[in-house]
Parts: sequence; structure tokens; C-alpha cells
Amino acid sequence: MPVTRETILTAISGIALPQGGTLGEADLVRAVMVDGDTVRFVIEVENAATARAMQPVEAEARARLERLPEVGKVQIVMTAPARPEPPKAVSGAAPSLKVGGHPKPQAGPQAIPGVRSIVAIGSGKGGVGKSTVTSNLAVALARAGRRVGLLDADIYGPSQPRMMGVSGRPASPDGQRIEPMHAHGVTVMSIGLMLKEGEALVWRGPMLMGALQQLLQQVNWGELDVLLIDLPPGTGDVQLSLCQKAPVTGAIIVSTPQDVALLDARRAIDMFNKLKTPVLGLVENMSTYICPNCGHEAHLFGHGGVAAEADALGLPFLGALPLQLEVRLAGDSGRPAALGDSAVAAAYASLADRLVKGGIA
Repeated sequence: MPVTRETILTAISGIALPQGGTLGEADLVRAVMVDGDTVRFVIEVENAATARAMQPVEAEARARLERLPEVGKVQIVMTAPARPEPPKAVSGAAPSLKVGGHPKPQAGPQAIPGVRSIVAIGSGKGGVGKSTVTSNLAVALARAGRRVGLLDADIYGPSQPRMMGVSGRPASPDGQRIEPMHAHGVTVMSIGLMLKEGEALVWRGPMLMGALQQLLQQVNWGELDVLLIDLPPGTGDVQLSLCQKAPVTGAIIVSTPQDVALLDARRAIDMFNKLKTPVLGLVENMSTYICPNCGHEAHLFGHGGVAAEADALGLPFLGALPLQLEVRLAGDSGRPAALGDSAVAAAYASLADRLVKGGIA
């Protein structure tokens, strides 16, 4: 009898945790996969210290599964953002860090310590779901065992704090470095975390460029396989500054299938070509809608336009993502849909798998 996801969870859910409770009660197991007689899954923990304390739990889970006759090999990944211990303040309150101001002189793109790949996600226009794609892709990559960071570079319209369910002002114990937030296995930083909710930024280009430089270089990102950067719409200062100040591995373009969106997607592709940043591929968002009541499939924004555009430009087509109510509800609640087991989560898992197999993440 072949091993199933339910068999795996049943076998390990009763393992006691150092902090109390069981592995099943804490809901820490993610991305369970069965490939023949090989079992793979992720244990998602809060931080590196918790990961160290959980090593006996990992060992017990491996031992229990290896005793099952149908299991030949067990692969477990423990995900925990690597973050250095902040320096202790000598006395008084920790100083705050001012974000914004003119950028500092920099001789060419500067690598971010510990970050292997930087992937920009752009759209050329607003309203195509670029930020939603970014947050869900980050979660899907984390569930696949990658160490993932997410930088919300949409300075005027930062939405990632709400979508990722993080709040509060990040700490800066020394007034120089910023400690990022963590959610769903992803290291998160956004200018929105430095502002009051609903507060508007009225900044000119130089201040935007200075803020982006700080978010890239003054955040303790830790060791990351990939840093996803959620870009603002258009082809302006932030996109230009990013490609000038950081060694961007490549860009992913998000578009809906309709012709108007594709016009702006072409402009975004042309911009990255001019900045000598490789375009890694195109994603078709809101590709199809399936009625939850009758099952009818409708193509509200057309269908297949992004795949055809990718073929015409000789670029990879990375996949089509459905339009579903659960995506909006999940984003508003701070728990991206990619955390679940739905068709939407499967689509994001497939997109993440393509990036992992391509060596990008």
C-alpha cells in the first residue's frame, strides 16, 4: 500500500515539542511530498534558536517514518530565517533609524551579504496582481525548503505588510542596521513598516533612491537563497536604482492576458533589457476563473495572451495563475493562499518548483 500524506502526518503528529504540545498541534509541517518511496517535507519554525531546539524532533520524525515499510528515504528541511543577535543597548531606549534621504555614492552594483540570488518582480502597470504573486511565490518557495526574503520596494503603495500579516516598526538597536520581520518562513521588509498605516509618502526621486539603498544594504537579511523584490508599477526611479545598486539575477514579469496589460508588460521587458537585467520569464495572472457554484470556467481577462507573448519574444512562460476569491481573502487576512492545499496553492508550488529547478532560487 503506497504511503500518503495522511500516513506521514499521522505517524509524526504525536511527537512532543520542547516548548510543549505536539508537532501536529503546532501545525509546523509544510510541503509534504511523496516521490516513490521518498518522503519530503518542511518543518517551519520561528527562528534559528528554535530550529536548534527542534533537532531531536526532526530526528524522531525521521526515525518514525523510516520504520514504515513503504518508506525508503526521508528528507526533512527545517526552515528558520538566519538573523544575527542584535547588539544590546548600553542604556536608555534603542535609537531609531531614519529612512529616506539622498543615496550614498556607490561604485556599481553592490552585493547583499548572504543573499545568493536577487529576483525583481515587475509588471509595467498596476492592477495585475504583482504584489499578490510576489507574496504567494515567497511563501511557496519557503514551503519548498528555500531560504526566502521579500523586499517591498513599492515605496508609494507598500502592501506586503498586510499581505504577509506583519506589523509594528522593525527594530534598529544601533541606529544603523534594521532587523526585518518574519512570517510564514519568509524574511520581510517594507517601507510600510516604517510608517503609520495609511500615511502617505511625498518624496522626490533622490529620496526614493536613498530609501531603496537603505532597504537593500542596511537590513540584516541573513543567509538567503533568494530575495524577491516587489517593484512598483511602471518603469521609473525605483527600477532604475535597483538595477544600478544591486546585482539583480533577473526579473519576472507579471501580466494579465488582456492586450492593454501586455502593452505595459512589453515596456517593462524593454526597460530590463536596456538595464541589462535578464528577464527570467513571464507569468499570466488571473488566467481563468472557475465558478465555485456551478464549476463553469470563464476567461474574464482573456486567456493565453501571456504565453503567446512569451513565445513571440523567445522568453520562458513560467505558468498561469487562476483568479480566485480565496486569493483576495487570504491576502487581506495576512495568510497567503500558497499556505493552503488548494488549486491556487498548487499553481504557486509549481511556479516555485520551476524556479528551484532552474537554479534561480
